[in-house]
Amino acid sequence: MALHKIENSFAPTVSFSAVKPLLNVEAPKANNAIAFYKAAFDAKEVGRMLCPKRKANQEIPLIVLAELMIGGFSILVTDFAHDSDNAPKTGGLGVFLQTEDVSAAIAKAVNAGAVEDEEFVAGEGAIFRGGHMRRVKDPYGFVWTIYSV
Repeated sequence: MALHKIENSFAPTVSFSAVKPLLNVEAPKANNAIAFYKAAFDAKEVGRMLCPKRKANQEIPLIVLAELMIGGFSILVTDFAHDSDNAPKTGGLGVFLQTEDVSAAIAKAVNAGAVEDEEFVAGEGAIFRGGHMRRVKDPYGFVWTIYSV
């Protein structure tokens, strides 16, 4: 294990093989969110882990974690309940999707239930170097920026 110096101490060198954003969806709506992401963004479901304990009034088990692939990259989706002091808030993450046909991608997302938000035209020196960028908000509060370069 390699070590490197950080402010008068040594820490092991660490490398990561993936970054997977987690979308916290208000319980019990993660299953609906997954169906939306499949319809809107052609997501493919890789796996799903369900909560083994169910409250008597729940008709479906909660999703502890589901992994989806969009354009070769993973995102994670989970149900969360507000009955925990540590419960995260929904909508705190934005996701960027790159495509050649922004208008078609926006139309597909809107057709699946998203609401179109903003359109940007990048100028000289911008990150997207003159590309096209538009945003949609999904029914679960997450903003998806769809762009071309």
